[in-house]
Amino acid sequence: MTAPAPSSALSHLRVLDLTRVRAGPTCCRVLADFGADVIKIEAPQGVDPNEGMSGQRLGYDMQNLHRNKRSLTLNLKRPEGRAIFMRLVETADVVVENFRPDVKGRLGITYDDLRAVNERIILASISGFGQTGPYRDRAGFDQIAQGMGGLMWVTGEPEQGPMRAGIAVADSAAGLYAATGIMVAVAERERSGQGQWVQTSLLQAQIAMMDFQAAAYLVEGKVPGQAGNDHPYSTPMGVVRTQDGYINIGVAGEGQWAAFCRALNRPDLLGHPDYAVQDLRFRNRAKLKAELAAIFPSRTSAEWLSDLEAHGVPAGPVYRVDEVFADPQVEHLGIAVPVRHPELGDIRLVGQPIDLSRTPASIAAPTPDPGAHTDEVLAQIGLDAQAVADLRAAQVV
Repeated sequence: MTAPAPSSALSHLRVLDLTRVRAGPTCCRVLADFGADVIKIEAPQGVDPNEGMSGQRLGYDMQNLHRNKRSLTLNLKRPEGRAIFMRLVETADVVVENFRPDVKGRLGITYDDLRAVNERIILASISGFGQTGPYRDRAGFDQIAQGMGGLMWVTGEPEQGPMRAGIAVADSAAGLYAATGIMVAVAERERSGQGQWVQTSLLQAQIAMMDFQAAAYLVEGKVPGQAGNDHPYSTPMGVVRTQDGYINIGVAGEGQWAAFCRALNRPDLLGHPDYAVQDLRFRNRAKLKAELAAIFPSRTSAEWLSDLEAHGVPAGPVYRVDEVFADPQVEHLGIAVPVRHPELGDIRLVGQPIDLSRTPASIAAPTPDPGAHTDEVLAQIGLDAQAVADLRAAQVV
């Protein structure tokens, strides 16, 4: 396998990545995949009491989160380590961190500290609950944010208690919002020449992801509840069981309802007084669901999907993850991206879900070993081989 060329879109940016776990690495992965020089800064082995918190280096998660980066080991708790970091800041564009808010002060790397050596620097901080406020010093994890942000009380079946989403919604969203904030700050810097402090949190990101359900409360005072696999406000829209599995159907407007009834060969449903318009269908959702539960097991998922598509009714299969990547449209989109790892061999990682016509994202290199680029990065700021050897002997790098 020939390694693809890195993307050129953000090749003019250098990013110092102090992040761990998921939210911060997600942010930096976006920048790295679009060609930014992302230097992953991590503690030398044995220095960090939470070493291994992000998982095994050769594990799927680390490989997926930290590709396209260079790795520098650096002990920021030592004065010599902080001094090296500040030298890197002098020529960097962005620093990304997801420490608890008080850690930056203890390490001497607050936004004011960074700006003192580089007024163009952009600091992106991702925390659990925000940089200020009564919860600022709390440790934040995705599921805690899911609960506090309202997601768990709109997920799952009614009366079954709160249910977490099956993916790290708050973590991933916070990382993507941070990447968006960084690019806004980069664009603004072209006019002002000044950097700024970009801040987001898992809690803010989770609330933002609630979107129309949060707006239902803020605008109209409605408190959305759990609807299981059904859409909160439209019906029939959700999962139905077929002869050999499950499919999703999505019937929103009156035209789609008429097409749906034709696909089912059930004109009696179209003219039924309980289902004539959307409000009536929603009011009589339980009765309509029972009707559909008696119809769909008569045929296979593939047969139903073919007929629904022929009638212009939105529908789709409900896949396990292995089935996702076997789907011809998914294969066509190329979101499973091959990369060659020196130990793992040929593997595939999840690509960026954004296509650019001239400067697309690229996975040009796998996740590096810890400190794989330490000598290279330090040489770029003027340290010779002996100086690096001395720092390594002192466990600074």
